[in-house]
Amino acid sequence: MSQTSAHVKQYGTLGRKQRVFVNYVELTKYPEGNIYQYDVELAPECGAFQKLPAPAFMRAVFDQAMRTFRTTKLKGIPLVYDARRIAYAPQPICHPKETLTLSTTYTDSGRTEAFIIQIRQTAVINTSILTEYIKGRKSVEIADIQPILTALDLAIGSVVHGEMLGFNRSFFTPDQSKMTSGALELWRGFSFSVRPGVEKLYLNINTAVTAMYSPGSLLELMQRLLDLNNINQLRGGLSPQMINKLGSYLRGLVLYLTHRGIQGKRKFAAKGLTGKPLDKESFEWEDPTRPGNPETVTVAQYYQRRYNIALRYPFLPGLVGRKKAVFPIEMCDVAPNQRYRGKLDEKQTSDMVTFACSRPSDNMDRITRALSTLELGSSPVVKSFGMVLPSKLSEIESRVLPPPTIMYGSNSRQKPKFSPQGGAWNMRDLCITKAGKPLKYWAVLILASSKMAPDNKVQAFIAALVDMCNRTGYRIDNPRPPIARGNQGADIAQEMRKACHAIRLPSGEAPQLLLVVLPTTNAQIYQTVKNCAYTTLGIQTQCMQAKHIQRPNPQYCANLCLKINAKLGGTNQSLQEGDMQIMLRKSPTLFMGCDVTHPAPGEQFKPSIASVVGSTDLMGLRYAATLIQLPSRQELVNLLFDAVVRHLKLFFKNTRTKPKHIIFYRDGVSETQFNQTRDRELVEILRACSSIEAGYKPQVTFLAVLKRHNTRFFPIGRDGDRTGNCVPGTIIDRSVTMAPLFDFYLFSHAAIQGTSRPTHYYVLHNDAGFTADEIQKLTYYLCYTYAICTRSVSLVPPVYYAHRVADRARCHLVGMGKEFDDASSAADGYYTGVTNIAPRTAPTHPSTITKLIVTHPRLEESMYFM
Repeated sequence: MSQTSAHVKQYGTLGRKQRVFVNYVELTKYPEGNIYQYDVELAPECGAFQKLPAPAFMRAVFDQAMRTFRTTKLKGIPLVYDARRIAYAPQPICHPKETLTLSTTYTDSGRTEAFIIQIRQTAVINTSILTEYIKGRKSVEIADIQPILTALDLAIGSVVHGEMLGFNRSFFTPDQSKMTSGALELWRGFSFSVRPGVEKLYLNINTAVTAMYSPGSLLELMQRLLDLNNINQLRGGLSPQMINKLGSYLRGLVLYLTHRGIQGKRKFAAKGLTGKPLDKESFEWEDPTRPGNPETVTVAQYYQRRYNIALRYPFLPGLVGRKKAVFPIEMCDVAPNQRYRGKLDEKQTSDMVTFACSRPSDNMDRITRALSTLELGSSPVVKSFGMVLPSKLSEIESRVLPPPTIMYGSNSRQKPKFSPQGGAWNMRDLCITKAGKPLKYWAVLILASSKMAPDNKVQAFIAALVDMCNRTGYRIDNPRPPIARGNQGADIAQEMRKACHAIRLPSGEAPQLLLVVLPTTNAQIYQTVKNCAYTTLGIQTQCMQAKHIQRPNPQYCANLCLKINAKLGGTNQSLQEGDMQIMLRKSPTLFMGCDVTHPAPGEQFKPSIASVVGSTDLMGLRYAATLIQLPSRQELVNLLFDAVVRHLKLFFKNTRTKPKHIIFYRDGVSETQFNQTRDRELVEILRACSSIEAGYKPQVTFLAVLKRHNTRFFPIGRDGDRTGNCVPGTIIDRSVTMAPLFDFYLFSHAAIQGTSRPTHYYVLHNDAGFTADEIQKLTYYLCYTYAICTRSVSLVPPVYYAHRVADRARCHLVGMGKEFDDASSAADGYYTGVTNIAPRTAPTHPSTITKLIVTHPRLEESMYFM
């Protein structure tokens, strides 16, 4: 597919114009000549690295060589390095066919080593293509200019490295850090990246936060990690949960060994834990004072006899290092400046969100202060790469679209048609647009204790919920469902079956809903409930926490009502029908959303999941879902053909018409993957259409959706909302968008706190010839139709639903969890009382399989995922 047919740059005109600040600094000058790319081979003078050391170490050795040879062999030309294999220079540092060899020494932890660095030219990059790209020339793609952007990022990063601790394009400082649970602390920092705009080049600077290991005594940190008052609590041994927690914490961690038998600090990485405590872990040792008499000693005895050190905590396991060397935990310190790459738990995530949450004005002040402090524009390295940049943020044009007209049921006690202001509205005295099937066959399952959910409180809550549903327009025919009490520690599936059996069902009827009261937010119980509902029972479930039983809150009951109505076939609100018909040009339209979610870091043996949703009505209000299991970390969606065929059939089944237009919102694709993903998936969509009927070829509009980006906008003066963010409906499609692409940023929601992140939409294929105003307005208006909210949402609903479906996919895979967890633990080198576990990488492993994940037939056409 040609790029010209895919996207043509367009600008919208609708809405009220206003100026905003953006966290971009315009480069008033950028490189116009060549940039020289080099391959860097950094190795010990004797021997070789088994694997490349950490980037910080590589950069330190490289910088040492740069200081030594800057004015001689390097001729004063700066060389910026990615701390792996690539470096860039603004001028040639050696002949193209020559290898420049630099010898240097580097001292780390009291140990001095010699290194050889070999530098060879691999490419000469003509920066004129950068000018072509920002002028919108279609022949140049983002991948073509990526080496230039990388070189400029490294040039700027080389300056920031002098002031902060850097990881890739992000840099952090311990100033104003905050402790969190699990022996971690949170640091603030910034990300820096050079971004192309429309006829301009910019430096994007955004605030960032990260989790870091707390430095210091490993023994003290272990006490914090395991939440102990005293380390002597472990005299009885560590539980399997403690061992897993400690093993996860130690993975990849650099430690210092400090005791009197070693000169200075000795650095090492722990491979795991010994299977026994140090007073029982033994090995064969030959005492130097008694040569020729090997004997079996415990690690504790070894330290006593070899170094005259009596271990204070011999009941603890030891750390296993290289060549199976064992070190006592009490003699180890956690090295400073180490980033935590594991998955944060609920408490840590909450602390991270709170720590990162800042008003837009505060974030803008932080960025401005950093620019002033760093003085990037005055750096000789930055200047040598031909960049001139001031220390002030850019001001650009935006527009604010008016809100849509929202429709509720005609039997509402207040006006059912209105235009909400500020992106939110109240449902008081409003009735849902269309009620789902009346609720008659349902039950309540309580997995919380009688103390948390007493009988009288449960009855009162059910009465309040039934009353709210009836007042909102959703009918509950059986106001007194059977109430079953279950044990959360028992077989959850069996407890659910018992509750269902308590429902008096006529022949041929199935249970409609199980309201499940959970004791906590425990993910395992929740996922087990959903897994049984989705795969075995085929029953809609509504989970809630026991704390809400205590005092029935009308707002909470209303939220439950919206979820139940959506699950049972109803719609809660809609856009004005005439508005939708105009926006869709009176053409039956299938809205689709697609997202791919990948396993968390360290879970490389779990599969990736693609979720595809498609609308089943003419207003784009109701959706069905399809789940596809993919090989781990694969982004391209296999079996998309099957998913699209299914959704075309469901659309026809419910509307009695074939869609003439498909609008496909695709999330989870990076800018460098746009063309590959669009071309491949568009072929699958069109192939699915022609398989339904020969010659059937509806128009397709294909949009990529990016939420994970670092672009932020700040309103000027009183143009913002009460939180200081841009108001809902704010569109930016000029200056800082991508010149060759048809793209725009949209604030479709009102922020509750912190700094809003707009969603970035790219129109990659446009059969229907939508104008910028049309696609921007349609996308914004759809954000008011999210089924369970009385506010507009930040992401277009087809993608939002795809996110929810992917999240629920974990519930489908609950039965496979043990196998996945075992494989994950093996691959990550956890130690659980043994010294080696071989990873399972057989081709039949579940993480390598592509297949459709099947939902129970009774649920597969419903919005069970709400």
